[in-house]
Amino acid sequence: MKRASTSRKSQTDLRRVRRTTDATMVRDGDAPEWTPEMFARAVVRKGLKPVPKKALLSLRIDSDVIDWFKSQGSGYQSRMNALLRAYMEANR
Repeated sequence: MKRASTSRKSQTDLRRVRRTTDATMVRDGDAPEWTPEMFARAVVRKGLKPVPKKALLSLRIDSDVIDWFKSQGSGYQSRMNALLRAYMEANR
């Protein structure tokens, strides 16, 4: 078997990395700075029970109910799940 030819030379510009400081580091444009509102919504799961895994389910729901949830914006499936969970916990 022929061995694949791979270069063992690093492609990293180590001189540029060594010159980089916190002040000159370019921030990732995809990760905005945290706002107080974002921080308030954050959840730390340390010490909490693990989040239950979700299962894929085919479920027949009236179209007007689905339309109403969809009209509330993105995340409608998560909101439906939250309402079902609230009902389940209230009726234990």
